[in-house]
Amino acid sequence: MRRRTRHPCVVGTHEGTHAGLAADLRSALAGDVDFTPAARALTTMDASNYRRVPAGTVAPRDADDVAAALEVCRNHGVPVVPRGAGTSIGGQATGTGVVLDLTRHLDGIVSVDPEARTAVVRPGLVLGRLREAVRPYGLTFGPDPSTHSRCTLGGMIGNNACGAHSVAWGTTADNVHSLEVVTYRGERLTLGRNGQGAPAGLLDLVGRRLGLLRTGYPAGLPRRISGYALDALLPEKGVDVVRSFVGSEGTLGVVTEATVRLVPLPARPILVVLGYADETAAADAAAGLLAYGPLTVEGMAADLVGAVGGLPRGGAWLFCEVDGAGAADRLVRAADAVDAAVVRDPAGQRALWRIREDAAGTATRMPGGGDAWPGWEDCAVPPARLGAYLRDFRALLADFGLRGVPYGHFGDGCVHVRIDFDLWTGKGVRDFRRFSEAVADLVVAHGGSLSGEHGDGKARAELLPRMYGEELVALFGQVKDVWDPDGGLNPGMLVRPEPLDSGLRFAGLPVVGSGEGLGSGEGLGSAAGLGSAAGLGSAAGLGRAAARCVGVAKCRVAGPSQGEGVMCPSFRATGEEKHSTRGRARLLHEMALGEVITDGWRSEEVREALDLCLSCKGCRSDCPVGVDMAAYKAEFLDRHYAGAGGWWRRPRSHWTMGGLPRWLDVFGRGLNTLTRLPYAAGLAGVTPERPLPRVAQRTFTSWFAERASSRPAALVLWPDTFTDHLAPQVGRAAVRVLEEAKLGVALPEGRVCCGLTYVSTGRLGAARRVMRRTLDVMEGETGEMGERGERGERGGMGEAGAAGDLPVVVLEPSCAATLRTDLPELLPDDPRAARLAARIRTFAEALETLAPDWTPPRLDREVTGQTHCHQHAVLGGAPDRRLRERAGLVGELAGGCCGLAGNFGFEPGHEEVSRTCAEDQLLPALRAADAGTEILADGFSCRTQITHLTDRRARHMAELLAEGLEGEGR
Repeated sequence: MRRRTRHPCVVGTHEGTHAGLAADLRSALAGDVDFTPAARALTTMDASNYRRVPAGTVAPRDADDVAAALEVCRNHGVPVVPRGAGTSIGGQATGTGVVLDLTRHLDGIVSVDPEARTAVVRPGLVLGRLREAVRPYGLTFGPDPSTHSRCTLGGMIGNNACGAHSVAWGTTADNVHSLEVVTYRGERLTLGRNGQGAPAGLLDLVGRRLGLLRTGYPAGLPRRISGYALDALLPEKGVDVVRSFVGSEGTLGVVTEATVRLVPLPARPILVVLGYADETAAADAAAGLLAYGPLTVEGMAADLVGAVGGLPRGGAWLFCEVDGAGAADRLVRAADAVDAAVVRDPAGQRALWRIREDAAGTATRMPGGGDAWPGWEDCAVPPARLGAYLRDFRALLADFGLRGVPYGHFGDGCVHVRIDFDLWTGKGVRDFRRFSEAVADLVVAHGGSLSGEHGDGKARAELLPRMYGEELVALFGQVKDVWDPDGGLNPGMLVRPEPLDSGLRFAGLPVVGSGEGLGSGEGLGSAAGLGSAAGLGSAAGLGRAAARCVGVAKCRVAGPSQGEGVMCPSFRATGEEKHSTRGRARLLHEMALGEVITDGWRSEEVREALDLCLSCKGCRSDCPVGVDMAAYKAEFLDRHYAGAGGWWRRPRSHWTMGGLPRWLDVFGRGLNTLTRLPYAAGLAGVTPERPLPRVAQRTFTSWFAERASSRPAALVLWPDTFTDHLAPQVGRAAVRVLEEAKLGVALPEGRVCCGLTYVSTGRLGAARRVMRRTLDVMEGETGEMGERGERGERGGMGEAGAAGDLPVVVLEPSCAATLRTDLPELLPDDPRAARLAARIRTFAEALETLAPDWTPPRLDREVTGQTHCHQHAVLGGAPDRRLRERAGLVGELAGGCCGLAGNFGFEPGHEEVSRTCAEDQLLPALRAADAGTEILADGFSCRTQITHLTDRRARHMAELLAEGLEGEGR
């Protein structure tokens, strides 16, 4: 007898209205049932423009759970929406009833048969995991959407996903052998060819309409995804029930298992990049290349690609992958291109493909500023018509005063484009509808399909009669009724659709205070700055900023093998949507709307989700649209604990670890005695599982004040809190190296602090005060800090430093990132902030730009370690890599996040996540390193984490170079 696990009922205002449904689901399922506001808020949206609020979520453990959930929902008259990664762009992964989360438990590989070239998979399996599992057999799954690192096989089946290799291997429908599905009425079917699995009445229905099926579908379209593929049920096509089901967007049945076909990997993949004058020239050329057997023919123009090295001359490019050098040579000779580049190096290929894979996100930022949105994302025309279609499409955009950046699968005639619709105002929404209708007519005039990928959803289903005619669309409805007589599966999608301009996710958010530039180079220092009335300082403004998240879910990548970068370490650790950047953005969005998250800044759901945000800033660079969750978290915490009683409600660690610079200034090494007292960790509000850092016996600044130097200052060395009090040896080493490079060093003539710890704990008022006092010091003004009588121990800056014209070298990456970004963003109206930010240099940047002819010591050894996440996200690591190469340090540093992240790893309840983050990339890299390998980590937090979790010692680059100078006798 199958065991049923009862789950505790979480009582909430919404669950009270669905108490019977929630209770019955918990009784019937072994899986997870969650009707809390947080669970509902996380699933109100997918990667589309639409929003629908569900009653609750269910994460079934197996097919029995799926059937049981459907039975309970049917008895209650509640609709059900199956959901994978939630990257659908038509709204079809949202619903008003129960959302089935198929990713949590139904995510495994059942079996792989290399000889038959098939695999049996669960619907929640991420495509990247399947590809990784079958790679040792020399196989892969042909369809490969750009979201392959997080999209699921079930979602691909639902939307008939395609990807870049469809010119060679077809769509998902071409690669599915059989399906196990459950209908809303609980019927379990195995779908295949020759009518296998067809529900009663389906074949009789279509058998009476064979003439319509033979004439009602456009011909010559490799990417015809719109509507139901009922022509697959024609006798001459093998009465292929499984193929007719693929692309049905969860409206006919719920997939519980799939047998998919696999294809051989290319033996010698080579990327041929062809340059053309513009996108229409590239589009005109694409169809002619198909005769040469390319595996991909992807098109992108300069307004999407930007300034990227390694591309041939041109204003648009075709990315053509081929198998073997001979195929590459033939393609280059045949192509009538302005220029061409043949990329054989796998790393070079990955770098260029990454541009294409990120396009769904990067295309949402228009050249020159502004946001663009899905809504007419992926139509397809016959490949030979693509150039003509694009010319007409560009003209239509101009007629409506809209901008967009087309790109996509040019070899299949499929175009992706994000358009700068105004979806915030009534007029803008009306124009959105008018444009959608006009472009649908244009696509049909070119013999195309409204959807060439991703499905119809709400965005296009209403327009299907323009493509198929009323008679065929009526047949779609009759087929839906055969499969789902109760209409319980994903209602409002594909058939009997909701209006395409209804349920837009932007409704209710402010029109002004758009937060343009948030998380980008412009940052929060614009009119929508962090904490300003027009920007993040209101719930609506923060919601508007969070609405920039379009849901492409790059933050949901689990494991280093599936993606590169830092984002999102907490999701990688927990696997929970609420701990992804997207999940947190959704919660902030719902907090701003106030329908699901009803208590605004006091929301415990939002606070809990943000609690495990490490403020690593990885999303600032890794998120294709630059969502900066660290900034949003700081603003939320500032407001969450504001008002009466906020001081007492704050975690004690916000006052201790968050105020660390002040406590170190006041107590110095006396803190070592305090931390040895009984219950010190509890009193400080930090975890007792970690030893607190020891304060050095002598500060770096006091050491510097006692040394004599006649060399005129060429730079100001920033005495950050960590270097000054906790790791003064790093400062001493840096001075040794900089002076060897003939760079005179001065320190600020007063106490300075970047404010990092105050920002990360959401004490923005304190951060601004600290930053203003620092600016007083750095520009030689008499301020509160400048009057503390500390100029004598800094020494050496003099008139040049006071004038503010010297570069400022910061050894701690997190402090450098704070000064370069948070400082001007928090003080947008103080011109001194921007001036100081422009002066900030990292240690490697200073050596490269101020002493370009200096020769570092040759260390000639292997190195591993950790690139600080703020270095990756804000500062960039190219100068550091070049410095390591010049010093003879061989090897790469680990990516990801070390997991300590300043105060995060010391806070109670974070220890497990902190360790898990380190296990993602850092600790495996250290375990794989030989005993003699140098461990390099410029960040104090990274070095501390390595000390706590291993027996290895990590050092700053300055320490390695200083040691090398001593060894060479310099």
